[in-house]
Amino acid sequence: MVTVRSWSAAWLAGPATLGVIAASASSREQLEAMRRERLAQLLEHAAQQSELYKSLIGHADTHQLALHELPVMTKADLMRDFDRWVTDPDITLDSVRAFMARRSAIGTDYLGRYQVWESSGSSGEPGVFVQDEHALAVYDALEFARRPVLDANQRALDPWYATERSAFVGATTGHFASIATVQRLRRLNPWLAPSVRGFSFLEPVPRLVRALNEFSPTVLMSYPSVALMLAEERRAGRLTIALREVWTGGETLSPAVRKFIGDTFACPVAQSYGASEFLSLASECRCGRLHLNSDWAIVESVDAHGRPVKDGEVGSSTLLTNLANRVQPLIRYDLGDRVRLDAAPCACGSSLPVIEVQGRVDDGLSMTDARGHKVRLPGLALITVLEEDAGVFDFQLQQVNDAALELVLAERGPDDGERLGRAVAALTHYLHAQHLPRVSVHGRLVASIGRGRSGKAKRVVEHVEGAATGSPGRCGGSTPRGMLTTPGRRARSRGPAGPTRA
Repeated sequence: MVTVRSWSAAWLAGPATLGVIAASASSREQLEAMRRERLAQLLEHAAQQSELYKSLIGHADTHQLALHELPVMTKADLMRDFDRWVTDPDITLDSVRAFMARRSAIGTDYLGRYQVWESSGSSGEPGVFVQDEHALAVYDALEFARRPVLDANQRALDPWYATERSAFVGATTGHFASIATVQRLRRLNPWLAPSVRGFSFLEPVPRLVRALNEFSPTVLMSYPSVALMLAEERRAGRLTIALREVWTGGETLSPAVRKFIGDTFACPVAQSYGASEFLSLASECRCGRLHLNSDWAIVESVDAHGRPVKDGEVGSSTLLTNLANRVQPLIRYDLGDRVRLDAAPCACGSSLPVIEVQGRVDDGLSMTDARGHKVRLPGLALITVLEEDAGVFDFQLQQVNDAALELVLAERGPDDGERLGRAVAALTHYLHAQHLPRVSVHGRLVASIGRGRSGKAKRVVEHVEGAATGSPGRCGGSTPRGMLTTPGRRARSRGPAGPTRA
């Protein structure tokens, strides 16, 4: 049955899709003119309808107002002023939270006309983001028009994915953008509902594998770390699904992980970049590079003082201006990710700028060498050692103190002891190369790696002075089934402290 809402969505999606297709062929100058006009319209609407932005913009000419003249807004700032921030007075934080308290409401409409998505709180403050119909139409159009064709022959025969069975595996118990979008898609397209399903990664792995085998998807959508775990299940012979495409997002997809997943499932793997604040920020082109959807989003890469960095440099954070959403204006919003914008043209021919995303960076570790000097180990370097040299991916490395590390691996099968030993050896070799021969690495196996509610796992965690030892939970809290410790000072046996930040 086609609902009134589905007709409304289709009415808005048509013009939005045509606009996105036209913009895809536009020059950089045309895209810039488009952004300027849309920004002026957004600022004018915000100044008229949002009490918060009325006080910030006042009676300024929005066509003359430069974006950098406006203040940077953080999640904490906006959540504290939520009721003055939104442009619809019917929306209140209390009513939104009451709506979100109902799990059965995921993917349904708040106040009959809005979608509500929550962020994970990875930066310390959970966010609530209300998406209006226009923004949703733009996101849908960007997904449809700029999603890369991974299998040209299959897509030529089935451009609408009508014969595919798509599985999203991730966080399904909250109003997160991914599962809410899946549920909305199923609601608006009842004919499609049987072939699109969400699966919770919080299920025990054997149960999740059994459910996926029964559903038999041809398209997998998930976080890179979850897709990786499923690839390992496939190699072990327990997961028997035959995939044609794998789509990842939410975490950094490293070349090593992409190759492992692609080789295992014998299908192409693609990534995208999005957030609860803007669902479809960037899409991958045929050259494997991410292109920012700059016709609807303005991204500023800034240093630690909020000053713009040059193209080609990685900033300390990213400011987002969402040109599509009018009900909850996001203007110079501190997204927290670290990105690099590349001004050089891409070989694919698109005028949309190339963006490289580092995301929220894992902690760096500060260790003490034999002379008492501090040695800083970048989180990305430690991850690279474990991925590239040891071939392990689903792990968490936590600093116990300034001379001891604990490496936790998720159980996978009969070769777990070998995997753990290889990982500890690789870390030990790297530590010796960093003049840290006395730093010990204690390895153990657990049933699963702990994650935040949104599904994102932090893989390198620095020591927090004064944190209680022996507390359960960060890595699942299960009893170790394997244990390895390198020579040197033996690490004190302890459970990782606290839940993983999403």
